[in-house]
Amino acid sequence: MGILDNFEKGLERAVNGAFAKTFRSGLQPVELTSALRRELDTKAAVVTRDRILAPNDFTLMLAPGDYKRMHAMGPALTDELTAFVQQHARKQHYQFAGGISITMQPDDSLSTGILQVESQNVKSDVSWVPVLDIAGKRYPLAKGRTIVGRGREADITVDDSGTSRKHVEITWDGSHAQVRDLGSTNGSQLNGQSLKKAILEPDSVITIGRTSIVFRVLPQTSARAPRTRQPDDVTRRNDIDGFWQR
Repeated sequence: MGILDNFEKGLERAVNGAFAKTFRSGLQPVELTSALRRELDTKAAVVTRDRILAPNDFTLMLAPGDYKRMHAMGPALTDELTAFVQQHARKQHYQFAGGISITMQPDDSLSTGILQVESQNVKSDVSWVPVLDIAGKRYPLAKGRTIVGRGREADITVDDSGTSRKHVEITWDGSHAQVRDLGSTNGSQLNGQSLKKAILEPDSVITIGRTSIVFRVLPQTSARAPRTRQPDDVTRRNDIDGFWQR
């Protein structure tokens, strides 16, 4: 389950700025989605009859305490914020000039519970980077094959006695990925189904032993235009249509 599960219901319960200022409530992730949605809807501009352009570069300014809590959630939070922006844009038929960039940074001038959003349209090129998320760590995939298992000869070693020394092989050709079980003792699963060999789609989950491996394809955009306020280090970028809908 994601951090922002059922966020649309949560949006109805999100407190406004005045409430937060009065009670010093700490921000919740659902309030970030609410702010992003307002920013998208407010800044979306009709360019032509068939094109509504929305901002794709967002900076979220938070009070230091709120920033510290959100930062501790790691990349999963920003990934889900990006997914929310994608989903809302699809529903509203918004389009972007380039990849989505969401950055958080602390602002000493803000009180706890208060959030400010800055956004802009940034034209950028998108390159695609395949990664494996395993036990909280992210491993970029190189072109060719990558072997995962508990043995030293594996390219990615997992500390799991339920896995074989060479358990699965994942291949990436620059556009698509495949996974193959290497005759492991306990077998492998892909999205809960027994696996021998299969095509990998983004967000597929490979299970070997007690270990879950999530395959992702993350877009990376070119450098964005500079701002007066320099962004901190919590940035994730994505593209509105997703890798498999190019």
